[in-house]
Amino acid sequence: MNKLKFIFIMFIVIIFLVIIGLRQWLFVDLPHPDQLYQYTSAPSTNIYDRHGMLLYQISHPHQGYHTPLSIEVIPSNCILATIATEDNTFYQNAGFDTWAMMRALVTNLWHGEIVSGASTITQQLSRNLMFTSEERSEVSFSRKLREIILAWRLTQTYSKDEILTLYLNETYYGNFAHGLEAASTIYFGKETAELDLAECALLAGLPQSPIYYNPLENLATAQTRQHVVLDLMVEHGAVSIEEATLAKEENLRFAAIPFPIEAPHFVMHVRSELEERFGREAIYTEGLQVHTTLDLNMHNVTQQIVQRQLAKLNDPLHGIDHNIRNAGVVILKPQTGEIFTMLGSPDYFNRAIDGNLNTTVALRQPGSAIKPIAYATAFDLNFARKYGYKPLTPATMMMDVRQSYVTKEGDAYVPENYDRLWHGPVLLRHALASSFNLIAVKVLNHVGIEAMTHTARQMGITTFDNTDDIGLSLTLGGEEVKLLELSFAYALFVNGGHQIEPHTILKITNANGDVLYQYQPKLGKQVLDETTAYLITDILSDNFARASAFGENSPLRLKRPSAAKTGTTTNFRDNWTIGYTPDFVTGVWIGNTDNEPMKHVTGISGAAPIWHAVMTAIHKNLPVQSFIQPNRIITKRVCAVNGLLPSEGCQRTIEEKFIAGTQPTKVDTWHQRFSLDSRNGLLATELCSSEYVVKRWFIMYPVEAEAWMQSNNIRSAPNSYSPLCPSNSDNVEQVNHIRPIHTTKPIRFTSPDEGTVYQISPNIPIDSQKIPIAIQITPHVKPESVQVFVNGTMLMQDTQTMWQLTTGHYRFEAVGIKLDGVQVRTVVEIEVH
Repeated sequence: MNKLKFIFIMFIVIIFLVIIGLRQWLFVDLPHPDQLYQYTSAPSTNIYDRHGMLLYQISHPHQGYHTPLSIEVIPSNCILATIATEDNTFYQNAGFDTWAMMRALVTNLWHGEIVSGASTITQQLSRNLMFTSEERSEVSFSRKLREIILAWRLTQTYSKDEILTLYLNETYYGNFAHGLEAASTIYFGKETAELDLAECALLAGLPQSPIYYNPLENLATAQTRQHVVLDLMVEHGAVSIEEATLAKEENLRFAAIPFPIEAPHFVMHVRSELEERFGREAIYTEGLQVHTTLDLNMHNVTQQIVQRQLAKLNDPLHGIDHNIRNAGVVILKPQTGEIFTMLGSPDYFNRAIDGNLNTTVALRQPGSAIKPIAYATAFDLNFARKYGYKPLTPATMMMDVRQSYVTKEGDAYVPENYDRLWHGPVLLRHALASSFNLIAVKVLNHVGIEAMTHTARQMGITTFDNTDDIGLSLTLGGEEVKLLELSFAYALFVNGGHQIEPHTILKITNANGDVLYQYQPKLGKQVLDETTAYLITDILSDNFARASAFGENSPLRLKRPSAAKTGTTTNFRDNWTIGYTPDFVTGVWIGNTDNEPMKHVTGISGAAPIWHAVMTAIHKNLPVQSFIQPNRIITKRVCAVNGLLPSEGCQRTIEEKFIAGTQPTKVDTWHQRFSLDSRNGLLATELCSSEYVVKRWFIMYPVEAEAWMQSNNIRSAPNSYSPLCPSNSDNVEQVNHIRPIHTTKPIRFTSPDEGTVYQISPNIPIDSQKIPIAIQITPHVKPESVQVFVNGTMLMQDTQTMWQLTTGHYRFEAVGIKLDGVQVRTVVEIEVH
């Protein structure tokens, strides 16, 4: 009996000790309810520009922008919406909801982890105000139990109205709105007392995820959440179905956001970096002092220029309303990667233009502004070796004539120049400076899509990932990029090919003055050879080379050495100008964030004037600097027509720059001199009397120039002898010997087109992938004399046939004999991939 009594007493003691221990474990350091109003604000995080000017102050979420209200002035709809959404048993529970906790417990046990919290309004208040940041982020049953106990004790200490009032005054609603009054002002520009049911329901849905449901960024998502809130209000009898339906159909009107902030797009960008680097809690509690790269004065000047230019372009009283509502500008220091200006729109607070969207990091099509990357790929010797193509030079000649390509889907792709003209033989310097589309596509076709996208990625473009979906329109701006990234890519041209990572922060200290971060300059990796970078700069700064397209005094010309490139998308949804000096790179985009087309405006008339005005302003007090030419760049005089070494007949020559070892070694053979009969302009024979013979130079253009020559009335050398001159049997052979094959009208290919690139489709049987080979002859050609060769092998003695596609490079040559015995021929070349 005594033994049983002893065991019973020991059991009671153990139970007592467990209760005492459990109480100590749960209640140790648990805040006292009386301290609820005593929690003071954490030190603010201050963001400064590079000169110490305050840009923005980030306050603790519970002590930021808010105005406390009494519950009497809060509309009942806002109270009912909050209770229905967050805690429908608020006025009945003891600070925690037993049934909700049991449901959450079953769910958590089923998943083996805490996935459901079942937090009441009182629990949220106790956790957010009275727990440490570490405990708030902790996911455990013990933390949940402490939260429940504190919520219960708060309920014993304060009235329900006091708890609800404090909750509505301290809850974070996004966009720096802490409390319902701040949210009312920031989102709707009115006092809380003026909110209607639809507005109350929208605000009540935000605390669950203020960023995700941000109505200023994603109204559709916010309205979906609003509808959930209204449905919950109906479910709990707070409003009728009819009232909820009317609220769902209401057209919400938002106000501009009136909180003090300078350079808001830049500040938001920096804030995101801080959260990523230190975590969200640190920027509320550590009192961070953040010194950034931004120059506030430069930013303000840039914003004023943008606003003036857009006002001018949209003023129908003084011209045409070009329908341009938005713009973005990036200014950076190329040698360090420091962002001096990030202007995401003309007015951050203008809802009509989606002003809060940061267009400098938005995806847009760059038009011709992407072309320098294609040319850099073509010029760079390292990339040429890596991908196995012959490097091109600024003096490489390509024919700017109609050319058809076949896409991977089997469709024809025929690029056009902006002016809808063909320009014949063009050197690459002139082609890039004047932004000829046809040549840009030929350059990309020469190097390959994989090579260009690799170069772009190395230069900092992050959007060219899936090359399977990218076609030749890439070089014309067919793929989207970010203004910030493309501007930094241009910085490589100033940096001798080095990639300098972009950055916005110079130094960060905490409230105690301890340095948490200090920017350390570093050279960065070598992406382009310095000679490649210089050649691109030399071309983009060549005002003479671009004068035929943009004029001698275009906005691209500054009163100091500068390089620039424009871009315009074919649908006029995007205008770009990106350019640089040795001091700054400035990128400008204009357009509409809703993708509505602009009217009658190009990069040179829209974005370029902004670029010119900004660059003039920011260089005002800076000394003039020149671009430095690397030692391995040499200068050579070449024939201006074809980029070869000048012959006797080439009278128009230019000096061109080359990477040492890439200069031309072949002498021009296009310019040839012929003896003509002055009486009729035909070829003079050796027996023709000297009194009738005149010597004349002709340019023997390649066969693909035929259409361009005809459209421009360019006379070719005659291909027959004068009947007024005595002849001999060697005349025909003499003509073929002294003249290279050149354009002739009596015989020509109608299919395929010169330079066509075909793509074999893996989805179509190979036997079905054939193309027509067809020629057309005039009555002056004997039909039985016609022969067509493929790479020197006879294909047919007819005027048409079908030919099986196989990969490779093919030269089709058609030969015939005219009635007068003169042999004529024509050539086209194609590629099959």
